[in-house]
Amino acid sequence: MILSLAAVAAMSSGGGSGLNSSSSFDPFDSSTSWSLAEDPGNSSSLTPDLQPATTAVAFSEVNPWDVALCVTGTLISCENALVIAVLFYTPTLRAPMFVLIGSLAAADLLAGLGLILNFVFTYLVDASVEFVTLLSVALLISAFSASVLNILAITVDRYLSLYNALTYHTERTVTFTYVMVVLIWALCLTLGLLPALGWNCLRDESACSICRPVTKANAVALAVAFLLVFALMMQLYLQICRIAFRHAQQIAVQHQFIAMSTTKGVSTLSAILCAFGACWLPFAMYSIVADSSYPAIYTYAAVLPATCCSVINPIVYAFRNPDIQKSLWMACCGCFPSNLSLRPRTSSDV
Repeated sequence: MILSLAAVAAMSSGGGSGLNSSSSFDPFDSSTSWSLAEDPGNSSSLTPDLQPATTAVAFSEVNPWDVALCVTGTLISCENALVIAVLFYTPTLRAPMFVLIGSLAAADLLAGLGLILNFVFTYLVDASVEFVTLLSVALLISAFSASVLNILAITVDRYLSLYNALTYHTERTVTFTYVMVVLIWALCLTLGLLPALGWNCLRDESACSICRPVTKANAVALAVAFLLVFALMMQLYLQICRIAFRHAQQIAVQHQFIAMSTTKGVSTLSAILCAFGACWLPFAMYSIVADSSYPAIYTYAAVLPATCCSVINPIVYAFRNPDIQKSLWMACCGCFPSNLSLRPRTSSDV
């Protein structure tokens, strides 16, 4: 989705990443050799042959924003690969909650790999090839869409575990979880394939959004869909807080302890929701109001926080979980701290 940002930055600044052919090629520069010995002033016989010296110049002018995105993608990939490995090699982590966490980790892992491949395609592969551009777009749109929808699914799972506490641990819940995961990935893969199926701006640059080759209409639709998802998450978290406070009031014996615990849980939920909004809202709003004519640096500034959400997700949804913590401790040193909670974790736990 951000494959062409380096080129846009180069065109808008006259330099940048070195992908702008009109600024990096100088027929009288010493780094450019000519295949014919005629006078360079004879334009009809000139055939410039760009040698490795020009390539070296391009590499020396790599856009720092692209480097930041690549580093972020590497961190995302490492974190989520660890989560997937723990879930895969721990047979006890098969509850619906862990299925959703694994699906989220898989989405974020693909997003991280997509950011790395985007850097490779931009600077090591001919980015003008349509297949390369569409492949990068499909991977990034599918991965980040799946990440957002899996977070929504985890929120729904938390709500159901409180609202239907007596019937939550049933076969019906497991089936519902797997169906939800399959539908999420089917929808996200479809969204990712839309540019490859013709919904792109490769033939009409004026129709491009801030992320070429996604069209402005598609970008606005995705941004509006995200805003709806965010609004639904806010409503679900509000209901979770109401149910949690009602449960606390029903337990008179432990009223003080539960009240403190509930207040802490509400604070944690608020922090999670605020972090999610802070990461994605700037990019969503900017996608609605901006297009390809806007400076590329603004797009980079909106994209980078959105990618950082996939850095935060493993910490919020996986590494805070006591069961996953125990598996990590067992894998690393064969034991786990005595102060680690041994109480079984449920989806309603924040």
